[in-house]
Amino acid sequence: MKVPFSGGCACGSIRYACSSEPLAMLNCHCRDCQQSSGAPFASGVVVPRASVDITGSPQEYAVSVSSGLLVTRSFCATCGSPLFTMGEARPDFMSIRFSSLDDTSGFQPALDIWTSSAPSWVCLDEALPHFAQSPSTQKQA
Repeated sequence: MKVPFSGGCACGSIRYACSSEPLAMLNCHCRDCQQSSGAPFASGVVVPRASVDITGSPQEYAVSVSSGLLVTRSFCATCGSPLFTMGEARPDFMSIRFSSLDDTSGFQPALDIWTSSAPSWVCLDEALPHFAQSPSTQKQA
């Protein structure tokens, strides 16, 4: 991806700019990502939280995940666009939703996580590593 990169919600109320290289680009198939994206998985760009400048006021929703820790999803309260995911497990990092990027051409997912929750009809890219859960807690599937 070209740095810096930017994006925002569909209505333009919330904008962001990121000044760092992505640490990872991935597809998450967990049930929470399915529900918050309205799709079988959510794609995201993981970056240091301090490298993102946000204008506007995203709405937040926190949910307790299987570890017992909280994950906070940020979205636009006006248009509903999903924007960011931040978790207590790694508070210095955040994931920026693919769908919010101004230029999606540089997005190249490097792995699929939580594939144990993927619907049976989802076609996973066999060229990418797949993890049944999070790579930090599970071996590659």
